[in-house]
Amino acid sequence: MLPLSYPKRWRLASVVLMAVVLGFALLPEIWSWGDQFVPGFELADKWMHGLTFAGLAIWYSGQYARHAYWRLAAGLFIFGAFIEVCQSVTTYRTAEIADLVADVVGIGAGILIAVTIAGGWSLKFENWLQSRVG
Repeated sequence: MLPLSYPKRWRLASVVLMAVVLGFALLPEIWSWGDQFVPGFELADKWMHGLTFAGLAIWYSGQYARHAYWRLAAGLFIFGAFIEVCQSVTTYRTAEIADLVADVVGIGAGILIAVTIAGGWSLKFENWLQSRVG
């Protein structure tokens, strides 16, 4: 972990974020991504997976150094697989390899964004906040 001023708060926020993602992944599907709601956008579910995991990768890249990004990617892959396993044991959701592939694409995109511009953002945010406060 980067030398953050508030590591416990960042960890708590991370746990809450992961719980929210898992919770939404396990909610009964009360909406549809099919043609009737999003015409021509049949892959909206895959986009949602990719964007979610890109966001998670960017979130965690703010708290960890670049040399740990491979662990971050592995952990997010395991989390994505865990979500699919959890969905497979419900009667109202289905597990799909395509969802896991979308997760991996999102993780890759998030890591790429982290390496190029967003890595260490939490530390930058804390420094900015401390300069504002005094």
